[in-house]
Amino acid sequence: MKAINTLPDGYKKILTIDLQKNKKMALLVNGLGTLIAILMAVPMHFVVPVTTLFDMENGLIGYIIRMASIILLMVVYMVLHEIVHGISMKICGTKKIKYGFTGLYAFAGSEDYYAKLPYIFIALAPVVLWGVVLAIINILVPTSWFWVVYILQIVNISGAAGDIFVTAKFSRLPKDILVKDHGVGMVVYSKTDKF
Repeated sequence: MKAINTLPDGYKKILTIDLQKNKKMALLVNGLGTLIAILMAVPMHFVVPVTTLFDMENGLIGYIIRMASIILLMVVYMVLHEIVHGISMKICGTKKIKYGFTGLYAFAGSEDYYAKLPYIFIALAPVVLWGVVLAIINILVPTSWFWVVYILQIVNISGAAGDIFVTAKFSRLPKDILVKDHGVGMVVYSKTDKF
């Protein structure tokens, strides 16, 4: 189902998710992100020790370049993550996408409504795409750069905790749901009374 710009007759609001307003849900999602980061970082340290990030084999300049790269690449990654959400919305038929940053969250949103499977595609597209790309790059870089790339992978997966959370939540909702994602929150509609 392509994106639609008008809510069909018979649909009513069944759920609202707004991490800006619902502090309990925001803590849950941020806690999930932190847990994912820990579960990714700690075991990997025993495969490629994190101390390789601080290796001075190439001198102080090499070290400074790696540290600066982490910061720069995290900012670039956040922009690319939202662009992939936007491209996914376009693939699903959205004409106008709005991008923004709230101070806590970067976002892509629209005024359209998405069916369940297209919305899950939109939610998971960045984490899957960048997960594969970063995994390939991680294999190719020298050991001293492994953690630069792997930190981006951690940011990719742990930063997608909200996307993973809504995917899990929406997967349990009726098949007929329509999701309106306005960027900082979303509203879910359904014809179904029981779920």
